[in-house]
Amino acid sequence: MILALDVGNTNTVVGGFEDGVLRFSLRMQSDRSKTLDEYVLLLRGLLADKGVDLSHVEGGILSSVVPELRYLLGKSMEVLTGKRFLVVSHKMDLGGMRILTDIPSQLGADLLVDAAAALSLFRPPLVIFDMGTATTMSVLDANGDYIGGVIVPGLRLSMDALSSRAAQLPFINMEEPPERLIGTNTVDCMKAGAIYSNAAMIDGLVDRVEEELGQPVTVAATGGLMGVVLPFCKHEIHYDKDLLLLGLWKLYERNK
Repeated sequence: MILALDVGNTNTVVGGFEDGVLRFSLRMQSDRSKTLDEYVLLLRGLLADKGVDLSHVEGGILSSVVPELRYLLGKSMEVLTGKRFLVVSHKMDLGGMRILTDIPSQLGADLLVDAAAALSLFRPPLVIFDMGTATTMSVLDANGDYIGGVIVPGLRLSMDALSSRAAQLPFINMEEPPERLIGTNTVDCMKAGAIYSNAAMIDGLVDRVEEELGQPVTVAATGGLMGVVLPFCKHEIHYDKDLLLLGLWKLYERNK
């Protein structure tokens, strides 16, 4: 089995692959206050609950946008499996994708992995959205090279900030989509504002990328809340909630 870890600002996702097939995934909070020993204990229990025999783990790969957790979780997996996990960087074999941004080392590991995964599935030019703590958009040109993107405050982050700063606006459940655009009460107005504005943003960004590139693009997307926003988008979007885990496995196979 190959283990893949995606360490995000809010959550860490762990996936297990056998013969290229994702057999399980689990999610835990990305907690900067935990020690190495605590992470070892937590991961041992979570993986045991999924039926993982740690002695059968052949290797693994980790991407992280949280520098302090990159070491802690990488070391935790080394303690548990006896294997040193690959760590995603722009210097890896990315399947022929060149990074044409101003400072390639600043590009988030999650963006690299999403782009590599999408490039293995679809023909460029590509636009890839990932809705997490931040909503990110990556753009690959017709040659399959990473040319840049956009970073926007995430949907959940934006709504939590609104609720915390406006005394009469409650915290709302984003998992329940609005029934219509024009809300008739505060909660429905907030849900409609959140979902429809993000859908319009995604559609609008795709339109503008196509204008800038001068050609149509294929759109891929991932991230938990993307599944909620997707039905309200007008563009065809290829959604895969496990896109990043798939990308990690593919990068492992290229770089192991």
